[in-house]
Amino acid sequence: MNEILTSSQNDRVKAWRKLSQKKHRDAEKAYWIEGAHLLEEALQSGADIKEIIVVEGSDLQLAWTKFPVTVVSDSVFKSISQTPSPQGIAAVVGFGELNYAPQQGHLLLLDAVQDPGNLGTMIRTADAAGFSAVVLGKGCADLYNDKTIRATQGSLYHLPIYKADLAALLPELKAEGYYTWVTDLTESTYFHECEVPQKVALIMGNEGQGVSEALINAADQAVKIPILGQAESLNVGIAAAVLVYHIALAHGSIK
Repeated sequence: MNEILTSSQNDRVKAWRKLSQKKHRDAEKAYWIEGAHLLEEALQSGADIKEIIVVEGSDLQLAWTKFPVTVVSDSVFKSISQTPSPQGIAAVVGFGELNYAPQQGHLLLLDAVQDPGNLGTMIRTADAAGFSAVVLGKGCADLYNDKTIRATQGSLYHLPIYKADLAALLPELKAEGYYTWVTDLTESTYFHECEVPQKVALIMGNEGQGVSEALINAADQAVKIPILGQAESLNVGIAAAVLVYHIALAHGSIK
């Protein structure tokens, strides 16, 4: 039986708690996940599990015992949990560099998407639509923010996610045969009136400012979504879902 960690002032507990802050995640090259579902997704993807933390009384799954396991009291777990309803299972996961690598299918490029929930939702949507990768540009929320991770519902383990300077990346994508779509409300064409190329890199922008002018000017095609009612605009996550699925279905990818 593992010794039960009962003090919230223990140095290890303090270190886990610090992973709620980006500067500490970056320093440790590690992040925190909670819940059996996310842990299973991480395990199946071969993620770098540093250790698993469970509340006392939990049944340990055989797969978990291949990693260092720390048992903590209920009060300690609640003190380190980042979720409203702790499930009693968490893990520390390591991460490395997220440098772009060439892809074959469609890409979702995100320019300064600042809301972690929006970021996670768009990663999940890109995964569901069969996109090949997501690329995070400057100014995006942290991929390893707890709200981002929860919003992905495990999709961060299903497809590559990179970080890049999008302006510098676009010429490279063009050389790989990509045609770039960018969302913009001015001097743009309704998305359903555009022919969808075989390889599309779709750029979605900041919640308030949209895509930067430099990226708009560098893109091949500016597109917009019709607003049929009185709403001023769509949430960026919803807009991404409309466009991502339109692109994914354009060449009969659903059998």
